[in-house]
Amino acid sequence: QVQLVESGGGLVQAGGSLRLSCAASGRTFSDYRMGWFRQAPGKDREFVASIRWIGVSTDYADSVKGRFTISRSNTKNTVYLQMNSLKPEDTALYYCAAGLVFDSQYEFWGQGTQVTVSS
Repeated sequence: QVQLVESGGGLVQAGGSLRLSCAASGRTFSDYRMGWFRQAPGKDREFVASIRWIGVSTDYADSVKGRFTISRSNTKNTVYLQMNSLKPEDTALYYCAAGLVFDSQYEFWGQGTQVTVSS
């Protein structure tokens, strides 16, 4: 059974930093990419960043480029999202997801971790 468990969310002041973690288990993820998404109240879920388990390919939403960094630990089966220079508009429920590299859809999703940025 595939499990994606997010952690690291919390309350931070604008300009601060947080690091989210996503622990993945239940299968081999070498053919998958891992993504971070977020959903603010009253808004659609939006893509934040993605990374492949193999190689160095990453992708970011324009709104977080230069502030967020996605990385992974293959030995720990964990994906991270380092978030710096946080803004109130970054406030959202952040989700981790896994999808096959050549599939546009993400197959597995975590439960989410809340990030709240105060002004």
